[in-house]
Amino acid sequence: MLRNRIALAILFGTLAATGARAEDPPVAAAADIPTAPVRFDERTLFTVRGTSSYPASVRAAAITERISAVARDPAFSPDELTIVPSGIGLEIRAGNTALIGLVPADANLELVRLETLASSHKRRIGDAIGQYREEREPRRLLRGLGLALLATLAFVALTLLLRAVFRRLDGALERRVQARVATFPTGSLQFVQGRQLWEAVTATLRGLHLILVLVLLYFTAQFVLVQFPWTRGLGEKLLTLVVDPLLDIGGGFLDFVPNLLFLIVLGIVVRYGLRLFKLYFSALERGTAQLAGFEPAWSMPAYKLVRALAIALALVMAYPYLPGAGSEALQGVSVFAGLLLSLGASSAVSNLIAGYINTFGRVFRVGDIIKVGDVTGEVTETRLLTTRVRTIKNEEVTIPNGTMINTYLVNYSALAASRGLVLYTEVGIGYQVPWRQVHAMLEDAARRTPGLLPDPPAFILQRQLGDFAVVYQLNVYSGTARGMATIRSNLHQHVLDVFNEYGVQIMTPAYEGDTPAPKVVPREQWYAAPAKLPGTGD
Repeated sequence: MLRNRIALAILFGTLAATGARAEDPPVAAAADIPTAPVRFDERTLFTVRGTSSYPASVRAAAITERISAVARDPAFSPDELTIVPSGIGLEIRAGNTALIGLVPADANLELVRLETLASSHKRRIGDAIGQYREEREPRRLLRGLGLALLATLAFVALTLLLRAVFRRLDGALERRVQARVATFPTGSLQFVQGRQLWEAVTATLRGLHLILVLVLLYFTAQFVLVQFPWTRGLGEKLLTLVVDPLLDIGGGFLDFVPNLLFLIVLGIVVRYGLRLFKLYFSALERGTAQLAGFEPAWSMPAYKLVRALAIALALVMAYPYLPGAGSEALQGVSVFAGLLLSLGASSAVSNLIAGYINTFGRVFRVGDIIKVGDVTGEVTETRLLTTRVRTIKNEEVTIPNGTMINTYLVNYSALAASRGLVLYTEVGIGYQVPWRQVHAMLEDAARRTPGLLPDPPAFILQRQLGDFAVVYQLNVYSGTARGMATIRSNLHQHVLDVFNEYGVQIMTPAYEGDTPAPKVVPREQWYAAPAKLPGTGD
C-alpha cells in the first residue's frame, strides 16, 4: 500500500505541474497523451492518463486491483464511496483505501471540470461493484445454470429435429430427383454424369445441414456463456471472434481492389502481347516473314525465351501488388522456394542452356541423323530440356540436352547434301592378290551399289599391311545420311559378289595356317581382270 501511495504522489505531482488550476476552465488534452482503460469484471469503466515515469497501463492496472479488492470485501458497501480533497486534486476513497486520485490534468483530458470527473468515476465504480456482487449471488448463479441447461436441451432438440427434417428431405429428393437423374445420358463424352449431379445435390444438403447446426451451436454457446460472470466476457466477444475476421477479410479485399485491377490489366497486357509475339515468330517459322540472319528453326525456341523473360518481368512488376508483399512470411516463403530451386533445378537449368546452345548454335535440326555416345538415329523432336532421337530399330531415345554438351556429337546430315557423306568399309586381302586388282574390284562393287554419288568417285586407301593380309578401306559418297545402314549392307553384298566372281579370297578375319609356297603376285598378274593396264583401255 505504501508503494502505491508513493507512486500516486509522484504521478499527482507531475500532472499537477503541467495541469491547469482547478478554478480555470478546462483545456483540451494533447492528442499524443498516452491513456489506458480501467477494466473491471470484463467491463471498461473509464480511461486514465500516465506519464513517462508512471505509464498509463501501470496506473490502470493498479486502480483495477484496488477496485477488485474492495468488491470482494463483503463488509464494504458501494454507498460508502467518498470523494475527498487531496493536496493536489481529489481522491475517490473506499473507507481508508484510496481507489483513484484525480488531478486537473485528468479533467483536461476529458474536457470537464475535476469535480464532475470525480463524481462520474465514483458512480461508475459504485455501479460496477454492485453489479459484480449481484452477478455472483447464489440465486443469480442458479438461475443462470438453469437457463444454460434449458438452452442446451433446446439445442439438442433442435439438432435432432433438423436431422429428422433433412433425412425426410433427402428421401423425398431421392424419390423425385434421382429417378430423373438416372435418365441422363452417360458416356465418356458427357460433361456432367447423372451420378455426379446427384452427388452434388446430396453434398449441398449436407452442407446446408451443417451450417444450420453451427449457427444453432453459436447462439447456444453465446447464451450459455453470458449467464456466468466468469465467462460473460467470452460470450460477449463470441460474435466479435466470428465477425471480425470476416470484416477484416472484406476490408482487406476492398483495399486490395486497386491492386487487383492493376494485376488484371498487367495480365491482359502480357497475355495479348505474348500472342502478338507468337504470331510474329510463327510467321518467321513459316517463312511468310523474314528477319536478316534469323533461321526459321529458331522461331519457337526464341519465342519461348521471350515468353519466359516477359513472364519473369511481369512477376517482378506484380510482386509489390500481391497480398502480403513485403511481409516476413512471404519473404520466408520466397527464400525457401529459391533455395529449393537452386538445389533441385541445377541440372534442369544446365539442360535448358544446353538446349538453346544446340538450337542457336546450329548443332543439329529436326530430321538430322546424329550420333550421341552410342546412340545413332534421327532427331524427331527438340525441346528446351531434352531431345528425342529415333534409332534404326524404331526406338525412341530421350537424351538430356546437357548430355550432348558434355559428350561428343556427330551430325551425319550437316554436310551430306552439299559435300556428300563418306561411308566406308574395310576388307583384308592376302599378299598374293595384286593391289591394283583389289582396287578395281572394290571400285566395281561401289558402282553396283545403288544410292551412292557417282561424283566424286569412290576411292580406296590401303590402311594397313597386317601380319596376314593387306587392309583396304573403300570410301564412297552418299548424298543423304538416311539409310546409311542399308547402303553399307548393300555395299558389303556387292563386295562379296565381286570377290567371289573373280575368285579372290577375303582374309578377314585372319586365319592360321598357309601353303608352303610364298604368296606373291607374279608381274604378269598385276593387271588381272577386271584391272586394266594404264593407257591400253583393255
